[in-house]
Amino acid sequence: MEKNKLALFDLDGTLFDTRKVNFLSYQKALEPYGVDLDYEYYASECNGKHYKVFVPELLINSGNTEIDEKMEFVHKNKKEYYSAFLSETIINEHLFNIIDYLRNDYFTAVVTTASKKNCEEILNYHKKINAFDLVLTGEDVDKKKPDPEGFLKAMKYFNIEAANTIIFEDSPEGIMAAESAGATVFQVRGFA
Repeated sequence: MEKNKLALFDLDGTLFDTRKVNFLSYQKALEPYGVDLDYEYYASECNGKHYKVFVPELLINSGNTEIDEKMEFVHKNKKEYYSAFLSETIINEHLFNIIDYLRNDYFTAVVTTASKKNCEEILNYHKKINAFDLVLTGEDVDKKKPDPEGFLKAMKYFNIEAANTIIFEDSPEGIMAAESAGATVFQVRGFA
């Protein structure tokens, strides 16, 4: 049977609770620049946002100059530290059960602003890489969420229209992108 439906899933906050792994990775990467990153601040102000949005502000507030260069070093180092903290992630078991059920009728894909390296690391760590027919990361698009480019690119890849696409998202930026793509949107609001 030919599939004509598509289910798209955000990574951070949807498939996995990655607040702790991202926080610890950024905390370690920011240490050399005198940034003392607090978990509560990270969870409320940074989590779910692209690093180019929040890292410059953290660097500037700590008295750093040459922000662009330092921001890229922070991001590069964060990606390197990420794998050391994967045990801090929490998998959304209920959503993966839904994915298993959907795979008979739906193509499945991850659409995330996360880096390819970190996305593949977490999917492999939890042995979930094979749950998806496609993985699109921040490196596969020019425009990040709230722009719908990633979702539209996935729909084009499978040649499936928005009317036959469902998207699972958690963040305001992701939900805006999903709604702009014209698909049916399901908001994920926490899991344990």
